[in-house]
Amino acid sequence: MIRFFKISILLFSVITFSSCDKEHNNIKLAHGLDTNHPVHRAMVFMSERLAEKSNGKLTVQIYPSNQLGSERECVELLQIGSLGMTKVSAAVMSSFAPDFQVLSFPYIFRDKEHFFKVQDSDIGKNLLLQSEKYWLRGLCYYDAGSRSFYTSEKAIRTPEDLKGQKIRVMQSPIAIAMVKAMGGSPTPMASGEIYTAVQQGVVDGAENNPPSYYFSRHYEVAKYYTLDEHASIPDVLLISTHIWNKLSEKEQKWLQEAIDESVVYQRKLWAESEKQCLDDAKAQGVEIIYPNKAPFVKSVEPLIKELTKDERLKVLVDKIKNIK
Repeated sequence: MIRFFKISILLFSVITFSSCDKEHNNIKLAHGLDTNHPVHRAMVFMSERLAEKSNGKLTVQIYPSNQLGSERECVELLQIGSLGMTKVSAAVMSSFAPDFQVLSFPYIFRDKEHFFKVQDSDIGKNLLLQSEKYWLRGLCYYDAGSRSFYTSEKAIRTPEDLKGQKIRVMQSPIAIAMVKAMGGSPTPMASGEIYTAVQQGVVDGAENNPPSYYFSRHYEVAKYYTLDEHASIPDVLLISTHIWNKLSEKEQKWLQEAIDESVVYQRKLWAESEKQCLDDAKAQGVEIIYPNKAPFVKSVEPLIKELTKDERLKVLVDKIKNIK
């Protein structure tokens, strides 16, 4: 009953698509990121470019920092057409389109160049459209860097160091299985609970990219950051198909062009932010560890073998590996 009431309030606040008049359409975009985050800044860039391209006829209004609800609530609002756009992790998308889970496989990408080539390929573009039957259309990928371990008491230099360590992970079967494969004890919990959980010893650490680690101030309670870069899971910008289908072809073109330009801009922002966050973390007394990745890669080979028993996923993984 409480959840229904909360969703009803959110519906009331975002119900308009909104078509103020026939000359101006405004799309509401909500997400949970801080305004300093490079993905938010890319969205602002996108909204500015869209306004320029359309001469103000189509605009995007952005609500950051969970103003209109959690990630899950925003997705639900998209599905019923009461919110226009949102940003989610590609890991979330596997609930709607199973093929998306390959983007969460550990060490699926050779390097950053390969990561971008996969997103820009037909594989990446086709994945974005696989959730349309759930009223969610992917518009682009934003770089979310690579996830790495950070801990409070014991530095992680090899997979053996993870033994006995309780590591917070996303509510994701692959993330849970990955930490188990490496020897750790995965502990799923909401991102907002991590700081206190590490501080109080409920978990020994967590895993995320450098900007998320730094902007959430987790460096205050976890002073060891190991750049093993076990997963590179992009963010996905979504639009409700209810909203997309109401746009004219010209409006769809303006929006997609503005988004495509923001992708290029965001990749540059991310690289700058990642470097700055690591430098700032060092200045705060964090030990940045650059481990030999080979033992980490080897530790998850049985997991990849198990995951690719699904022939469809095996074919997709092979296609990804063959992208040069």
